[in-house]
Amino acid sequence: MARTRLTPERESELYDAVLDLLREVGYDALTMDAVAARTHSSKATLYRQWGSKPQLVARALRNNKPVRLDEIDTGSLRGDFHEILSRSDDCRLEQDSALMRGLAHAVHDNPELLRALRELLIEPEMTGLDGVLRRAVERGEVAVDNPALKLVPHMLIGAFVARPLVEDRPVDQAFLTAYVDAVVLPALGL
Repeated sequence: MARTRLTPERESELYDAVLDLLREVGYDALTMDAVAARTHSSKATLYRQWGSKPQLVARALRNNKPVRLDEIDTGSLRGDFHEILSRSDDCRLEQDSALMRGLAHAVHDNPELLRALRELLIEPEMTGLDGVLRRAVERGEVAVDNPALKLVPHMLIGAFVARPLVEDRPVDQAFLTAYVDAVVLPALGL
């Protein structure tokens, strides 16, 4: 797919519009017609640039990520996690959490969406998180055979899913920081 026709600014505007629509109507009701109307572009352009709705949504989510994990190395695992959390704000965390809950439901009925999310969002995030954890092992902070290393993504995703369910409160920086300090780091032996 040729993606050179859009300026980075225009591409970012399109991604923002996709995420706004996703928050407003959910994945199932999101249509390429609605994206085209919202962004004053043609449906043909959208399909030419992204190929499908799942690809467009996954790329919009990837573009929305406030933190590139491969850029973070504070010298300690606790410092890395705290730096990651400091790069977002409570409003964005709440919006992202709501988006992910909606998409978690949508992937059950849409294998193409699941593939696109894994390829464009989950796998790059996992690679970045693996790098953060690998550096902690190399520094001797975490034992290489610690079974919790493989479960860190599950723990973090669990925090996003559980808080709204258990407490009927949004995920925020204070909660995530407390969660990392009380659950994730102790599980890793820190």
